Formats: sequence, structure tokens, C-alpha cells
Amino acid sequence: MLEAHSFQIPVMGVGFTIDTPVKVSHFGISSVISLVDDGLAERMRKFYCDKYELSYSEIDTNQEDYRAKRLTAYLNLINLIVSNNFKNLKKESFNTVSNLTKYFEMLPDSSQLKKGYLLMLEEKEKTVRASLQKELKESLVLGSIDVNIMTKIDKDNYTKKGEKLAAEFNDAHAAVRGYANSNLNASGLVLSAGLSPRLYSYMSNFDVFFPDKNEKLGKKIILKVSDYRSALVQGKFLAKKGIWISEYRIESGLNCGGHAFATNGFLMGPILEEFKQNKSELIQEVHKILNEALSLSGRPTLSKPLDLKITAQGGVGTAKEHNFLLDYYNLDSIGWGTPFLLVPKVVNVDDDTLEKLLNAGKEDLYLSNTSPMGIPFNSLRNSSKDLERDAKIKKGRPGSSCPSQFLKLFNKEFTDRPICTASRQYQKAKIKELDAKKDISKEQHSREYNKITEKSCICTGLVTTPYINHGLLKSTDGDSVSVCPGPNLAYFSKNSTLSEMVNHIYGKINLLNDTYRPNLFVKELGIYVDYLKNEIEESVETINGRKLKYFEEFKTNLLSGIEYYDTLVNEMKEETEIYKNKMKGELEKTVLQIHSIKLPILQ
Repeated sequence: MLEAHSFQIPVMGVGFTIDTPVKVSHFGISSVISLVDDGLAERMRKFYCDKYELSYSEIDTNQEDYRAKRLTAYLNLINLIVSNNFKNLKKESFNTVSNLTKYFEMLPDSSQLKKGYLLMLEEKEKTVRASLQKELKESLVLGSIDVNIMTKIDKDNYTKKGEKLAAEFNDAHAAVRGYANSNLNASGLVLSAGLSPRLYSYMSNFDVFFPDKNEKLGKKIILKVSDYRSALVQGKFLAKKGIWISEYRIESGLNCGGHAFATNGFLMGPILEEFKQNKSELIQEVHKILNEALSLSGRPTLSKPLDLKITAQGGVGTAKEHNFLLDYYNLDSIGWGTPFLLVPKVVNVDDDTLEKLLNAGKEDLYLSNTSPMGIPFNSLRNSSKDLERDAKIKKGRPGSSCPSQFLKLFNKEFTDRPICTASRQYQKAKIKELDAKKDISKEQHSREYNKITEKSCICTGLVTTPYINHGLLKSTDGDSVSVCPGPNLAYFSKNSTLSEMVNHIYGKINLLNDTYRPNLFVKELGIYVDYLKNEIEESVETINGRKLKYFEEFKTNLLSGIEYYDTLVNEMKEETEIYKNKMKGELEKTVLQIHSIKLPILQ
């Protein structure tokens, strides 16, 4: 099946793209729904049932397996709405204001569908023109409705009597089940945040993830990775379960939105090169393991490897970068996330947050330690959620009441069961422990206090904006918003329509502001250098041999990446000589900057 577009919209936060497929799938654009919050899914299901006058029966928390059932019901509803949107679009005529015309006008000029559309417009003979229009309608492609599960958000759950439920009722397990039982067809499950052996093994309980007798997959697995080694390890692991990864979605370690999974200084360009050079080997190696597993389980083996896509996302901001990644690395699609935060008809973004995003400069976008997951989190300075957190700190009542509890995952310092480090319960106990320390300076106390209290309740903050937009806020929700744009946002400042953003992606218009924007690879490199400096600074008092070796390898990997880029610049055929020379100059400066970084000395 032909792909309509060479880009897709990744998952953003939890609520920002919760219903994006309703707005873009009928235009052939693929997007991703987060399956973190079943309560959000349930409230959005009621909203859309009311909007389209469909029957609604609440799935409350008293029902057995309510989380999986809620997610299944929501995804089924989204699928129904998208299907109806698509049917209605096909019924439209090719006039100047129809969605049907908009569908074709947004397509890239390289698309076979677009070429057919342009031929139809040139045709003067009415009968032939009508025949061509019929063919075009029959060739329309629906954008995929994909879903995202963060493998680490897999909290144990308990009955109301306090009895621990079986692992299959853990959060991520239930989300897998909810998706697997939905009627979404030819869609994909995006797995992010790293390998989870228990969760991956659980997935083998569902036939939809296995090839059928015609060697077709009912539902595909998409793996989000930041390096080749991780992709190979996870690909083999799932293949041993009989499950094929249909797409490796490579994301920049730091030049992205949301949680940032930094590599050890391995940069995006060299990582993409490794995938390019090893794709055939990856396919053959994993296919062999897959067939062996299928045979052992009594399932039909495959006559040939299943289709495999390699895609990338993180920091892409121009049509030339988009085209270069597609052409040079032979990628199948590019993810455009952060810029779509300025397209309120596509993602959920409330007016207050949108205004802050539109006015955000480079200094307003930073890598924070806000997330209770203990993973760096791309943040917008002075988001309403952070302002709320700071106000609580000022009042002497830091921490959250933890209403959603999805991140009660890892910390058992003060309790038998894990609690969230953003919770009031944890922060109160941790501050008490800090205050009891005798030999500690005021400055050190202040640093430690800030580390404790900077954690924010992103569970609630990342779902608030759809509640605001759709009039669904409850008094218990609060109205503060967490937002996690990538650094790329600094170069976009226009409240845009879907058509405008798509036209920017394909180079028909320019939505960049006047801020100087380096090449995406140079930008990522700069972020990694800053990250290394910060890591070294944080480790001065606790330096050991292991950390020192890590820093040395980090520097070596950065310098190796710069050598690669210095050669790669010459391959950027669409860029001007002025652009290439500027990029080479920036790479040279960064080499000097890296060499000037002093590593701590072991005592």
C-alpha cells in the first residue's frame, strides 16, 4: 500500500495527541496516541460519544480489568470516527473548499497520488476526468492510528483490600491487552523507554502480533530506539518470542521532546549511518531467529522476511533536512513532533500554554530534572504546572497529592510499596531526612532541597490541556499544564494550520522565525556538549573510576561523531556552500570546546 506522506506525528506528552488521529488520519497522516492514562481515555470517549450522538456506557474503576477495557473502548471509538471521516471525505467532490481537495493538495509532489491528482486537473475531457477522479478516490490512503506504551510505566496494582494483582494487571500489561483487543487494523504499537523482558514476553499471548497464514500482521510493533545496539538486542528478544518488529523509530537522544534518553555521546548521524549499513544484516539475522521461534511454537514459518521500516525523529525543522534524512539514509518516514504544538487544530494545547510556546526562545527550553522517573525531561520554563509547584514550595507544602499514581514505580526509601518522588508523602519524608543531617552547609542543604522539590506531578500536568479545550475539567483536576517541547520549538513562532505546517515540511512555505537555526546535527551536538559539562559538574564531589571512564568515552564518541559530520557535510546536495562552510566552522569550534573540557581528578 502506498504511503500518503513522508512524515508522521509522534506521541506528545499524554493528552496532547490523545485524539490527533480524529483530526489527521483521514488526510493520510499517521499519528500516535499515548496509552498512559485510562481515565483520560474514558473521559475523552464520553466527550466524543456525546459529540457524535453515540451511546455511552461508563467503564468505572469497579469493573474487573477496567483499565484494559477503557483503552479498548476508546481505541474502537477513535477507529469508528476516523473511518467515518474517511468515508465522508471520499464522498466529497473536487472543489476548492472540500477536504478531498485538501487531502491531495497537502501531498508531497513526489507522491504517486499527487501526480495522479495533477494529471486529473489537467484533463479536459469530462468522461476521462470523472474516471480519473474515481480512481483517485479508490487510491486514498488512511493515516495509521498508532499507540504508544512506555515500557517502564508498568506499576503493580492492588485490589481495594490491598491484595496484589497478577502481573497481567500492571499498567503497561493492561495497556498492551487494551490495544491488542481493539479493532484497530494495520496500526502499530510503539514501545518506548527500553527493553522490558516481562512485558515483551506477555505480548506473545496475543495472536494479533504474529503473522497469519498469509504472512500478514494484524498489528505491528514499532520500537523507539536511540542506538543500533539497543535495536538489535530488542529485535532479537522479541523475535525469540515469535514477534517481528516492523519499524525501528530512531529518536535523537537529547534533541527531542518529552523524556530524553541520552546516549554515551553517540550522535544521531552516526547512529543513522549504522542502521543504513546494517539494515540487511538486521533483517536477515532477526528473521532467522523469528522463523526458529515460530517453528518451535507450532506456528507457520515465513517464506521471506516481513517488511521493515527505519524512521527517524528529533529536531528536524526544514524541508532540506527532511529530504536529506529520507534520501541519504534511505529512511521511510520522518517524525515531526514539537512544531505541531503550534498547530492547535491538530494537537490539544490550551490558549495559555500556546501563548507561552509561541513566545518561547532558546533560553525558555531546557533539559530539566522535573520528571519523577529520574530521566531528563525537556521542559518549557514557567509552564503553569511548574509555577504551581513553585507556589507550593513557597508556602512550605511541596509535593503533589498524587491523584493519578502512574509513576508510583521505583522508590521504596520510606514505604513498603513504591511511591512517586513528586508526591507530598515522599518529599515530606525526604526533607525531614535532609533536615536531620548535621554536618551540611547551607548551600549544600539548599541544593539538596531543590533536587527533592523540583520533581513535578507530570501525570496530571500532561493530561490537563484536553480537559481545558473540551470543557471537561473537574474541580479536582486543577488547571495547570505540563508541556515538554524539544529545543526545536525556539525556531517556530507562528500559530499555524495543518496545511501550513505540512507545506512547511515539504518546502512550499517557511514557518521558521528569525532566530538563527543550526543544522539539526549541529544542534544535537551542542546539546550533548552542554549535557556532558553538566554531568561532570554534578559529579565533581563523587567522582570515581567508573564515572571518569564514562566521561572519557563520552568525549571520544562526540569527537568521532564530529569527524563523521565533517565528511557528511559534502553530501548535503540541497544546501548552499555558505551553509556548508558555516556548519564546518561550527563543528571546528565544537572540537575545541570539547578538548577544553577538564575532567575531574581522582583523589
